[in-house]
Amino acid sequence: MVSNLIPPALLAPILLILSNVFMTFAWYGHLKYKESPLLWAILASWGIALVEYCFAVPANRYGSAFYSVAELKTMQEVITLLVFAGFSTFYLKEQLGWNHAVGFILIAAGAAFIFKDKI
Repeated sequence: MVSNLIPPALLAPILLILSNVFMTFAWYGHLKYKESPLLWAILASWGIALVEYCFAVPANRYGSAFYSVAELKTMQEVITLLVFAGFSTFYLKEQLGWNHAVGFILIAAGAAFIFKDKI
């Protein structure tokens, strides 16, 4: 079993990264194909989201052996921002500005308070 090979402290972030890649595609990937019918976008997004759940649920289950629920949620949010920044820049070809960087840094600073006992 994977959870026996990789420590929960590493397994949870790895699975959350995978989960967020799929969820970002589910939520925003269709924006590159705005000419396709909305129903197709919804159905495709549901299919992608199902795969996302296959990573997110184990991430939280295994991660709860090492992290609190608040830490898992905070980690997921920070990972979401990082994945989204890469996705919007490289896939959607949208530029992020200095204001986005400042906002992301402030969120990361807030996350540091959640992990103060582990840093």
